[in-house]
Amino acid sequence: MPDLLPEGVSSLGLMLLLFTTFVAGVVYGFAGFGAALIFLPVAARIVPLEVAIAVFNISAVASVFTVVPQAWGKVDRPALALQIGLACLAAVAGIWVLKTADVTWLRWTVIAVIGVTLLALVSGWRYQARPGRATRGAVGLGAGFLGGATGLLGPVVVIFQLAGQDGAEKNRATTLVFLTVTSILLLPLMALQGVITWAVVPLGLILLLPYGLGSWIGRLMFRPGNERAYRVTAYVLVAVAMVLGLPLFDAV
Repeated sequence: MPDLLPEGVSSLGLMLLLFTTFVAGVVYGFAGFGAALIFLPVAARIVPLEVAIAVFNISAVASVFTVVPQAWGKVDRPALALQIGLACLAAVAGIWVLKTADVTWLRWTVIAVIGVTLLALVSGWRYQARPGRATRGAVGLGAGFLGGATGLLGPVVVIFQLAGQDGAEKNRATTLVFLTVTSILLLPLMALQGVITWAVVPLGLILLLPYGLGSWIGRLMFRPGNERAYRVTAYVLVAVAMVLGLPLFDAV
């Protein structure tokens, strides 16, 4: 097994990655978002951020089978197609930033994005107007660029959805389909720019199982009428992951 892992990943590190991936999958299946927010801060302390993003996107393929089929019929597919298409275009620029920017700066960016997202969600702010194609397109562009640069596709879309008037079930379905489909479409783009290499594929495939199992369990836990419970649970786990991922603790 160690020969299949990226250089520097110990058996203890692998166990932590497996556990974190499982927890991230549970949160994703339950809340419809939060998997990258849980996984990346912890994984970036074990492997380089670029590797963490690559293996996470590979493991996310599991959710195509565990959560997307149930959510597919509950989304506005034309609007979502627009967002996904523009997100993929913007991600090309984001991946270039990932490849060229300072790693420590990127890790602080990830933590900052998580913190701002968490504050926005907890505040309970909502917009009243019905968003048009321009607004949805801007959301897709923002999500794609941020996703390519930091691995966090979710924050822009999650804030947009949860700040609107849709109920928990539709919000969860929309974010699930957007994040899963976009993550998969980004795989060839990441490979072309050298983020995904044969060296990281085995670890991504190893993490498929805990992610798939976790997202399946999370899906079973979701109850459409209990919106407060699913939001609060995800918020708490995201906050814990944010603290664990602070670069300040690297020397501890």
